[in-house]
Amino acid sequence: MVLDVLPCYLVCDVSFSMSDHIDEVNAGMREFRGVVHADRHATAQIRLCVVVFAESPLVVRPLLPALDPAEEITPREESGSDFGSAFTLVRTIIERDVNRLKTQRVQVRRPLLFFVSDGRATDPAWPAALARLTATTLCPEMVAFGLGAVDQRALGRIGSSRVFLGGDGVRLGIALASSVARTALRPEHV
Repeated sequence: MVLDVLPCYLVCDVSFSMSDHIDEVNAGMREFRGVVHADRHATAQIRLCVVVFAESPLVVRPLLPALDPAEEITPREESGSDFGSAFTLVRTIIERDVNRLKTQRVQVRRPLLFFVSDGRATDPAWPAALARLTATTLCPEMVAFGLGAVDQRALGRIGSSRVFLGGDGVRLGIALASSVARTALRPEHV
């Protein structure tokens, strides 16, 4: 039996404007891990990578089984939210990860990118980096989750598949779990 793997990328804004919401992000990640733990099939299938960004992006967790514990995300004392550099880094990471998974003889599902931010980018050229990411053959399913005083227009451009808003009472862990379940049910492979 060939293992079916769903690569998921949680991309989280940790700039100063998000500092009041990082505890909610960490709680959501723990809740998501609990959901994965409860489903044996999901435990084997789902891989999670975590990228944080403010003025620059950083991989804080490489693509590993989602059940593996993740380090707590911490805010940065940086006022910038460079969406473009985050999208550029994630594009490179997805390409590398999918190629590595294919060498392991597994079926790789279309990746899921779960973008967490208030949507207030400080780099005006970010739409071009988003377009390069979504124009690839490995274009991920794009979901946005807004926290705080959100720019809904920007999040709507990013979350082309779906947009959740924490202000509407939606919990991050549940939104991530439902997005993963929705993507996992589709028969798309790369």
